[in-house]
Amino acid sequence: MCLDSQGRCWPVRQVLLFISIFSLSSVFGQVTYSIPEEMSKGSLVGNIALDLGLDVKRLKSGKARIYTGDNAEYIELNKDRGVLLVKERIDRESLCGQTTPCALHLQITLEDPIEFFTVTVEINDINDNAPSFKKDEMKFRISESAVIGAKFVLERAMDLDVGVNGLQSYSLKPTDNFHLKLQNQQDGSKKVEMVLQKHLDREAQEHLSLTLTAIDGGDPQLSGTMRVEISVLDVNDNAPVFTQEVYKVTIAETAPKGTVLSTVNAIDADQGSNGKVSYSITNTLDDVPLMFKIDEENGVVALSGNLDYEKAQQYEIHVQASDDGGLTDSCKIIVEVTDTNDNHPSINIMSKTNSISEDSRTGTVITIFNVEDPDSGENGKVSCSIKEHMPFLMKTTSKKFFSLVTDSELDRERASEYNITVTCSDEGVPSLSSSVTLTLQISDVNDNAPVFERSSYEAYIVENNTPGLSIFTVKARDADWNQNARVSYLLEDSSVNGVPVSSYVSVSADSGVIHAVRALDYEQIKDFQFRVKAQDGGSPPLSSNVSVKIMIQDQNDNPPQVLYPVQTGGSLVAEMVPRSADVGYLVTKVVAVDVDFGQNAWLSYKLQKATDRALFEVGLQNGEIRTIRQVTDKDAVKQRLTVIVEDNGQRSRSATVIVNVAVADSFPEVLSEFTDFTHDKEYNDNLTFYLVLALAVVSFLFITCLVVIISVKIYRWRQSRVLYHSNLPVIPYYPPRYSDTLGTGTLQHVYNYEVCRTTDSRKSDCKFGRAGSQNVLIMDPSSTGTMQRIQSEKSILDEPDSPLEVRHL
Repeated sequence: MCLDSQGRCWPVRQVLLFISIFSLSSVFGQVTYSIPEEMSKGSLVGNIALDLGLDVKRLKSGKARIYTGDNAEYIELNKDRGVLLVKERIDRESLCGQTTPCALHLQITLEDPIEFFTVTVEINDINDNAPSFKKDEMKFRISESAVIGAKFVLERAMDLDVGVNGLQSYSLKPTDNFHLKLQNQQDGSKKVEMVLQKHLDREAQEHLSLTLTAIDGGDPQLSGTMRVEISVLDVNDNAPVFTQEVYKVTIAETAPKGTVLSTVNAIDADQGSNGKVSYSITNTLDDVPLMFKIDEENGVVALSGNLDYEKAQQYEIHVQASDDGGLTDSCKIIVEVTDTNDNHPSINIMSKTNSISEDSRTGTVITIFNVEDPDSGENGKVSCSIKEHMPFLMKTTSKKFFSLVTDSELDRERASEYNITVTCSDEGVPSLSSSVTLTLQISDVNDNAPVFERSSYEAYIVENNTPGLSIFTVKARDADWNQNARVSYLLEDSSVNGVPVSSYVSVSADSGVIHAVRALDYEQIKDFQFRVKAQDGGSPPLSSNVSVKIMIQDQNDNPPQVLYPVQTGGSLVAEMVPRSADVGYLVTKVVAVDVDFGQNAWLSYKLQKATDRALFEVGLQNGEIRTIRQVTDKDAVKQRLTVIVEDNGQRSRSATVIVNVAVADSFPEVLSEFTDFTHDKEYNDNLTFYLVLALAVVSFLFITCLVVIISVKIYRWRQSRVLYHSNLPVIPYYPPRYSDTLGTGTLQHVYNYEVCRTTDSRKSDCKFGRAGSQNVLIMDPSSTGTMQRIQSEKSILDEPDSPLEVRHL
């Protein structure tokens, strides 16, 4: 400290800097400054940036804040200059009273990263208060018989300054009858007594007026005075005397008003009114008269106010006993106040983070707390904790300061927000606690790939679908949030039968809906498989894929195809039945196939039309045409059957086949009857057309009728000549394995056939190259080589294991 020419004190800065780096990656330091009180507003306290070794820019970027706690804001931080300035005038006496040393404790915090510094500003006293007395005068009534050495307690002066600037000495003038006696007290103050050094003489001087002066040690010295007025009484020569000079009492701070502390007792040897003692409390410099009271007659001292250990731990009560003659004696009562746990810890948040990334490292600082408990001893020891099973930990950074840090890895998908309740409890009995709840948001990082709802998908679609038809939807979920959870779907490159899968299906990037790109045909492809990838919108993106199998369901879109009997355009094919055939005679078998699947390919055979319905029947399942009665001579040689083949689809499709049957025992008989078979067929099939045509050309028919009859007769004669003049025997022929009719299908396994199909399956044509009945007559009216062809075909069929002839139309 230094003094200027006017004797004022100016600050001498004392800087103590302690910096240590903790595992929390936060910096803590301590700086101490010393300044005098009463400095003007804006005065410099210290260059905090320089003393802490910080750049001024760091104060701005770190959002430096100063925390003063419960103290008034006497000090402010200038971020632009990096200095501490006086914000309000500091009166040490108002701030600390008689407590020394007097200091302001400040904290400075920085963010990004979090740094914490403690600043102590010591306030030095200046001599700005003169000693003063609470009263302007004191009055005494002293008997003239007072003995030499009689003591009279005077009021003590009060000086708000401390140390050398505080109260140092007293003087009493004039000193003719009295002199001062100063007695040191345990609390450092001095008991002021006026001691009689010369007998009083009421007759010579009835009233005395003295001046008591209190002087401090400042430079220049300041003083205060009080008048002491003495009235001299007559003949009271015994003063009250206390039984003990000091009384000690211990009382808890929670004691209620009216609690009796002690009873003081003073004895006066005089009799009468001169021996009657009254008691009073003489404290004037403190609040003892407000906190305690004494019964004037019996000396019972009781509590009249509310004690608070945190404000005062000890009281000293000065009690005076006075008799009616004005003689007095004094004693003191020392009251020790014991602490009780009556204060809850106070939690102050100095710095906190509202959001933290889920990939933050363990040990990241979230919040710094300052916890104050004004109680003492165990009652003031505080510990802080949080609930168990949370990924956080409370750490003690320094005395009364705690940090909340992460204790394990965070996962936003498991918990996106934490409500952290910090509870601070003291060690008193019973323990008192306070709590504060912090809300911490966990921000997302892209650490989860999309997951499909199923490990694989199967879907069905009916063939002949409309292009663009929605088949089904794949769905993947991403546990992340916002953009990281936005899933898009992609079709992975692959091929189906050498064709890119993208020509069959497509997938919607946003919804995962799979559409058919084109119409599918079950007869071409029955199922196919591909993979769909789900990719999120994170950076970098994460993805997963799933296998999808599309199975095509059959539709009844193909009619049955008749393989046998073959329907020819020019030749006439007929099955031959001998007239000796019994009931159940197998005439032939209609063989048909359906390229559809399942019940759409189940075929049934029905007899639609017949020359004689009572003679033939068709097997519903196997298409076998059998006789249902005995063939007689009356039955016509020409029998024409129309068989309809239907599948079992919804809706059903069908095909018809015409079976020509010849009922005869020999080929000549057949030939004579089947010459005009083709013409009859054309006539029956086109009856309506001929009727209309006949109406138009009736006159033409009349002219040509004779010509036609003559032509027919000539034709029959020529055919009969060829048959009778040939030496070939007429032998019925039965194909190998023809009698194997136990199968339930529409086509026995011994039939070999070739299916010839066009792009339109409904126009496919199938043809057998081998007969499937007992006797087959192939008659070509335009050719004279009928018997030669029959003979050649017979020779081919007689060869074992001869291959079937397949004719493609």
